[in-house]
Amino acid sequence: MASTTPFLPATAARRSMYALSKTCPISNDAILAIITHAVTYAPSPFNVRSTRCILALGPAHTSLWSAAHTATALASPSAMPFLGPRIAAFGAAYGTVLFFDADDAVEALDARGRALCRQFPEWEEHASGMCQFVVWTALEAEGLGANLQHYQAGVGEFAREEWGVPEGWRLKAQLVFGGVVEGPGEEKARTGLEGAIRVVGV
Repeated sequence: MASTTPFLPATAARRSMYALSKTCPISNDAILAIITHAVTYAPSPFNVRSTRCILALGPAHTSLWSAAHTATALASPSAMPFLGPRIAAFGAAYGTVLFFDADDAVEALDARGRALCRQFPEWEEHASGMCQFVVWTALEAEGLGANLQHYQAGVGEFAREEWGVPEGWRLKAQLVFGGVVEGPGEEKARTGLEGAIRVVGV
């Protein structure tokens, strides 16, 4: 399944949306196909393909954000008047894609690849971010809303215990998605870009 939205307009349309529902305009198989495509084709250093994902739907998705609510309340009770409703909104969405980075993928590289990947750990962050961006943009192109979260402390241990996540998988982000109840609001002006791009050698 492929969206008919051209690439550049799709990247411009990708916005954070927080008012989401448990409705979904595409099948679970189509969602899985998008994630599989991203993990397969998003760039990674030395073709390491270290991004791993868990697609949490239905009760698994709801339990994930219930665990996040409990963990956040214990760790930051003073922040719950703000964070509590936000976490509840995540649970009200259709699903979550959890993005991990797998240590064993780096171990499988040749000696040069292992050494360079460890010397430049930001490459891992680049690869993970590109995969997240591909999934997020593709889901929005299919009519879903989404927002990217970083509740590693709140949901990492829950995912490990509940779903048997390997010890070598390190949680990077959680992409919450669902039917669009309310759009992203007025777009902020794209200011401060003067001089951001330079052309040299011409």
